[in-house]
Amino acid sequence: MNAELLDLKAFITVAEMGSFVRTAKALNLSQPALSRRIQKLEESLGAPLLERSTRHVNLTMTGRDFLPKVRRLIDEFETSVLAIQDIGARSSGLVSVAAVPTAVFYFLPRAIGRFAEAYPRIRIRILDIGANEGLEAVARGEADFGINFIGASHAEIEFEKLVEDPFVLACRHDHPLASRKQVSWSEIVPHRVITVGRNSGNRALIDNAMARHGLQLNWTYEVAHLSGSLGLVEAGLGVAVLPRLATPAAGHPIIHTIRLIEPDVSRTIGIVRRRGATLSPHASQLLKMLLEAWRSPSRASGHGKPRNRPAEASSNAVLTDRKGKRR
Repeated sequence: MNAELLDLKAFITVAEMGSFVRTAKALNLSQPALSRRIQKLEESLGAPLLERSTRHVNLTMTGRDFLPKVRRLIDEFETSVLAIQDIGARSSGLVSVAAVPTAVFYFLPRAIGRFAEAYPRIRIRILDIGANEGLEAVARGEADFGINFIGASHAEIEFEKLVEDPFVLACRHDHPLASRKQVSWSEIVPHRVITVGRNSGNRALIDNAMARHGLQLNWTYEVAHLSGSLGLVEAGLGVAVLPRLATPAAGHPIIHTIRLIEPDVSRTIGIVRRRGATLSPHASQLLKMLLEAWRSPSRASGHGKPRNRPAEASSNAVLTDRKGKRR
């Protein structure tokens, strides 16, 4: 295939910026030169990658499938160049992990700290994205492995359980329900309920559980992310339904958590891997350290999470979004 490295980088940049004008400026190219690069790449592949309009540029179905593969190809190439430039390095490489945001905080820092001490030249990319996106990233090979609460029944995914994470009710300490040790789902109906949107894997788990028991969650406020629901709780706008791992630790000055019963609803968090795929030695070692750190008897009490905070992780770990941008 007659595709140059610059053609691939041009495609990635157009996909991320959604504009030929901004991409041409960022790459210091004329727009005709940029268009020729994209056209040559599409001709080499035998399929269109981008749909152009007067205002925006969108990926075709082929482009959406091709983009993560190109990103990984570029990453591996740049890593190889760095390794050649630094002959004295003991080892170098890249490990990508797709994890739901709560898992990033509670599962990864301790393992990353140990890994960075043993392999200081290895970079770690953390894709802190939603459950569905994270599962897709692992299934398509964009991530070496992931931490997720869906995928146990996925034909292309191997799922290894880590912990059961029940859904709880979060409210302010001055809320009428704050004195209760447990509350049934039906008892929260009179209150202003805050929940995440229907695109969230957490919401799907809740709705399915409610349907099985003939119940319905009547919400007042809907947010895109769990952190947003906690902000509304702190402001006194209502009570939030969310997984226990997403709530503040015990002793929080404002927020109190209560067990939700009748029914008990929980999510199973585990390691997800592409079925039949062989992990690289570095990815395999990071996964081993993660499992050891989580199952160690010395981990913190409370939610059952390690004590380490994200700030303690090595500086070679980079949080990115779905497009691979630094966050």
